This record gives sequence, C-alpha cells and structure tokens, in this order.
Amino acid sequence: MKIREIDINIQAKPFVKWVGGKTQLLSELTARIPRDFSRYFEPFVGGGALFFHLLPEQSVLIDINEELTLTYRVIRERVEELIADLKQHIYEKDYYYQIRNIDRTDEYKSWSAVKKASRLIYLNKTCFNGLYRVNSKGQFNTPMGKYKNPKIVDETNLRACSQALQKAQIITGSFLKVEEKITRDDFVYFDPPYAPLNATSNFTGYSQDGFDLAMQSSLRDLCDRLDAKGVRFMVSNSNAPLILDLYNHYKIEFVYATRAINSKGYKRGKIPEVIITNY
Repeated sequence: MKIREIDINIQAKPFVKWVGGKTQLLSELTARIPRDFSRYFEPFVGGGALFFHLLPEQSVLIDINEELTLTYRVIRERVEELIADLKQHIYEKDYYYQIRNIDRTDEYKSWSAVKKASRLIYLNKTCFNGLYRVNSKGQFNTPMGKYKNPKIVDETNLRACSQALQKAQIITGSFLKVEEKITRDDFVYFDPPYAPLNATSNFTGYSQDGFDLAMQSSLRDLCDRLDAKGVRFMVSNSNAPLILDLYNHYKIEFVYATRAINSKGYKRGKIPEVIITNY
C-alpha cells in the first residue's frame, strides 16, 4: 500500500458525524491492516474515518446512501463552491425545518449537487446527535439538536478532505459491488450497520432499506466468496450472538468503543464490539 503525499499538518478527518463512526478505533483498526495490498475498498464508507486516516494511494469508496456519495463527489470536485454555500446557512429552528423538509417538495429535485451536499452537511452539524435518519420515503426526519454554536463550515477540513479524495473512486450502491471490482491483491474493510444487541439499539435508518438479518448473512456469504479468492478482508460489527455465529470460522477479536449516538445519555458507554479478519 502506498500512502499519499499530503500536507501532514492538515490531517483530513470525517466531514460528517456518522452512526458507528470509527475515529476512536483507528489505532485498533490500523494495527490489523495488512501493509502490502494494492487498492483499498470500503463499501460502507459512511464518515470515512479509516480512509482519511490511511490516505491510500488507490481507493474505491462505496455507500448505498446516494446523498452521501454525492457529497463526497462535491467535496472532491467543487469544494470552494460548497464552502461558499455552507456559509449561507444559519442555526435557527424555523430555518432548520425548512431546510430539512425541502426533500418533501418538487423543488428539491431541481437543486444542484452543491446545494444538496451543503444541505446534508448543514443538517448533520445541527440535527439531534448528528444522526442521519430517513423515513420509508427516503426523507430526512431527524429533529433539530441543541447546540451552543455548531461549526457548520470547517473550511480547512473540507479542503483537506477534497485533497485526500482526488484519486478516490466513489460509487453509489450496495456492498455487493465490491465483488465485481476487487482482486486478490486488494484489501477491503466492511463497516456495516451493526447487528442490534437488543430491540432498541437498531439504528439502521441511514438508508431507506435498512440492514436486516438477511443482509448480515449476505455480507458473510460475500466474505466467504472473497476468502475463497484469496482476498483479505476486515469486518467491524457488534458482538451480537448472531455475528459471533456467522463468522465463527474467522479470527474474531474484541475491542471497546464508546457509542455516542443513543437517545439516553446514561446509556452511552464503552461496549465490546468485534473486528473480524481472514488473515
């Protein structure tokens, strides 16, 4: 793996807060990543914490969330326009709900890519807990959060992210798209919506379709097929019995992370999750 030559004084970090973000587990993840692969694949890219930390020379970033991948492309290609648009937003209740509910209207369909990306970042910085959630119609429905002075525009980081993304291939679609592109010399990191530990911890509303038991099984089956081809993979997930059973023929290691996206503050603590590898 080649690490890109980028200004080390400006380390890019995720431009959005995302459910299950990996910033706090970067040391655990990087310690387990092979050093000798060709391309880096991340099919549930989300906030991209590991990608921005590694800065691989060649990468393929995939997510099923169309608005998220659009935002990645805008940051890569039109970051100055995005920064200018973000500066127009204000942190005010009526304005928040006006921007949030615009996706219920025909007007939103005619919005430019820059305006849509700007809206996603604005809502992420000002909504409750930074929780990206949509209803069955694909409409953003997280209420406004309470912040003293949310940082809607982080110009320095957006430009650093833009630079980091210049050579990245960004794809909208299912994690299954990995299979048609990956070779045995590549490495893939899967960070899917976690299997719930109980009935109330199921935050999978980041896309219209959610991520159910069948999809968890489909991901394991994909891992089996990749393993048979000699492709190395790493998977993050909860320590739910389902996951331990699905991946019992691979190496499973337990790590601890504080999960902050929870409606009750006292339930936000360090809980074990797993890192699964086939090497």
